Amino acid sequence: MKKIFFALCFSVSTVIVYAQKHEFLKMPKFDIEDLKKAKSEIDEKAPAETLYRSIHYHIDNSTGNYIKKVKYRVKIYDKDKAEDWMNLEISLYDNNQGSRETLNSIKAYVYNLEDGKIAETKVDKSSKFKSKENKYYTINKFAFPNIKNGSVIEFQYEITSPFSYQIPLTYIETDTPSEYTEYIFESPINMSYNIDFRGSLTPKYKKVAEENTYGAQYKTYRFAYENVKSFKKEKFVKNNDNYRTQIRAELHSTFFNNNLKTYTSTWEDIRNKLWEDDEFGNQYKKDRLVKEIIPKNISDEKDQHKKANLLFDFVKNSYTWNERNGFSTDNGIKDLIKNKTGNTADLNLFLLNALRSEGIKAYPILISTIGNGFVNLTFPNLGNFNYVIACAEIDKKIYLYDATSKQAKEDLLPARVWNNNGLLLRDDKAELISLTNIKESYNSHTVKAKINPDGSVSGVYQDQDEGMGALNAKERFDENQDKYKKEYKDVFSVDFDNINSRVLDGGEFRSTMSFASNNMIDNLGKRKIINPLLFLHQTKNDFDQEEERKYMIDFISPISKTKIVEIEIPEGYDVADLPKSKKIVTEDKEISYSYTVERIDNRIITVSEYKIASADYPKEYYPAFKQIWKVMSDSESQVMSLIKK
Repeated sequence: MKKIFFALCFSVSTVIVYAQKHEFLKMPKFDIEDLKKAKSEIDEKAPAETLYRSIHYHIDNSTGNYIKKVKYRVKIYDKDKAEDWMNLEISLYDNNQGSRETLNSIKAYVYNLEDGKIAETKVDKSSKFKSKENKYYTINKFAFPNIKNGSVIEFQYEITSPFSYQIPLTYIETDTPSEYTEYIFESPINMSYNIDFRGSLTPKYKKVAEENTYGAQYKTYRFAYENVKSFKKEKFVKNNDNYRTQIRAELHSTFFNNNLKTYTSTWEDIRNKLWEDDEFGNQYKKDRLVKEIIPKNISDEKDQHKKANLLFDFVKNSYTWNERNGFSTDNGIKDLIKNKTGNTADLNLFLLNALRSEGIKAYPILISTIGNGFVNLTFPNLGNFNYVIACAEIDKKIYLYDATSKQAKEDLLPARVWNNNGLLLRDDKAELISLTNIKESYNSHTVKAKINPDGSVSGVYQDQDEGMGALNAKERFDENQDKYKKEYKDVFSVDFDNINSRVLDGGEFRSTMSFASNNMIDNLGKRKIINPLLFLHQTKNDFDQEEERKYMIDFISPISKTKIVEIEIPEGYDVADLPKSKKIVTEDKEISYSYTVERIDNRIITVSEYKIASADYPKEYYPAFKQIWKVMSDSESQVMSLIKK
């Protein structure tokens, strides 16, 4: 289903000057009253508040580098709930090809009120920690000393970057309320930028004009916001950041020495740029290199569809993803063949190479992962994307592949990929396509238990996932097996034993375990009270948002979840107060829930099932989900009684 967002684009020729008198780039003088503030006037429950925030970019006319100047003043109300402000982290990028960002200067202070006076603590260089996040990014971290309830943090720093093609995205709405936030971008008039503005907030002050500054004619964009509330996240959203008010500048064209050069301004421009790129297009044209290592049984397969799947299995099982995203290769296909590991582009461009070498029509699809945010459909730019998958076109049908996951299959891709849109790069044209996951994810929970003479309950429990659920479960299991197994005990508060997790022949991921508990039955006189779903009952309504829903409801895939619990009744007991069965379904049959409890001989069998037919829904569906999940929590809270004969 179609996602909705607001976009406002200021073209470089536009001149907007609002008449309000306002001074940008002027941080107010520190006032002792800031230390005396007891709570935020924007949100009295906020543990911290931004008093002043300035994000200022300008392009150096002589070098073409951009200079980023950042200034913050932050009030801490509750330090125990303001962990994000205990340290300052500055990320610097290095492309490993001779160009990198540098931190030019930093000043940071902590202010406290002591004996009615301002006590200043300077952040010492010895508090700096440096860590390598990956081969491209280094994190400089500074710890703020002497933070107390009531402290004010103030810091400013400057970064020089040669990567002026795309200026980093700035979020106006953050998790912290802000009294004042401003964004400034300035570029020489011979470097033309698109300003991508998205979100629901309107700046109180703005100025878009040409003026003489830094010794040259510049285009300036200035936006200021007052009393910005903290951004409220909603559950069942792929990425809440998509809905924050945000600004990003991207280079559109340059005009030097009477020569106009345009950058990626259409989707076709992107295809042309990447087609001959050494780390992209040229990587899946090396047919001879790949042809030599394709097993003969695959090459001999006549059915193209079967051959495509065999090639996919060969690549995903022979090579391992290093968990780095990217649409450009880290080290190239030749290195992948030698070392057996690579980034997203290494694996999927290699797969494309293999498909094409075997005569199968195959093309790359550029993706923005869920964590990277939506593709801005109104602004064609390469910065939208951070991932690439492969597709094969056989008998006029498209099949999708992603070799980063050992569990993936044709059209069964990791959750991170399903982010609404992708850019299909055919040999002769670029095509924006919709990416919606229509394959259902199945999750089944099965319990077989008996009530023992001593009042304890023991049995076996099985949790099985199919489809994308199995893919996700296997990835979590591979990441940390001990943590994965511990989650069962944490979620259900049951001491499970003999936990065994494995992939079945059909690709399902199954975990089985045994349990015994003395806490599942309440004794009331001659009655034993027990929930027929045991530890699987729904305890709360997950759709509990009181405020009006603002954003799409995302599940990434259609979902079917079933819980089946079979309990053996001990001899000498009868059943009373059997819970009532319930069934509810929306008029369009998109969402349904059923709950049944029945007695068969000496067994109580309870079945609970819900189905969600689509991967996502407009916000108007929220009341329906809320109602159905209330029915679910009410139904599954019912108990039954066992009475001794």
